[in-house]
Amino acid sequence: MNPLKSISGTIISGFVLAIVLMFVLGTTGTVNPWQFWVWMHVLAGITWVGLLYYFNFIQVPGVAKALSEANDGGPGPAAINKYVAPNALFWFRWAAVGTWLTGAMALEAMHGGEGSGVVAAFTFAEGFRAIGMGAWLGTIMLFNVWVLIWPNQKKILGLDGQTHDADVIAKAKTVALMASRTNTLLSIPMLFGMTAQGHGMLF
Repeated sequence: MNPLKSISGTIISGFVLAIVLMFVLGTTGTVNPWQFWVWMHVLAGITWVGLLYYFNFIQVPGVAKALSEANDGGPGPAAINKYVAPNALFWFRWAAVGTWLTGAMALEAMHGGEGSGVVAAFTFAEGFRAIGMGAWLGTIMLFNVWVLIWPNQKKILGLDGQTHDADVIAKAKTVALMASRTNTLLSIPMLFGMTAQGHGMLF
């Protein structure tokens, strides 16, 4: 049976390979919870930000082009909006939650002193300033996903079970797009904060 024929088989095989490689590279004999949560955080974050970039760089321009060509015999955006967007939005919003939660767990695991690593990051305690900036930006992005993007996308795609006027849909499109573009903007300094914590500032 080829595990690559299913997404679950592919993911499980990836974890199995990672564990095998850990033993090949050599283990320390002790569990490192910080590394575990950072690993999970990166996996969830790649899923979240990857889908964010997909929406902004691929789907939004693709739907706009499909709409412009619909009157000339083109297929229109129906297939994307019906079959692709709802599934992508499911992974997008829950990857955002997973990224935030695993990030919080990583902050707790890296905090060696008294108190909370999450509090240290969000209050910009010494040694947590870069990651704290990233955590704040990530939290704003999470808010945008659940409070601005998802509720408006439900209106746009008709996933809320209601019928909306054209002006409501137009407003929903504007709010969702601006929130998504804001998240794309924020993702760049957010990712800088995450990498700068372990590798130092750019200059």
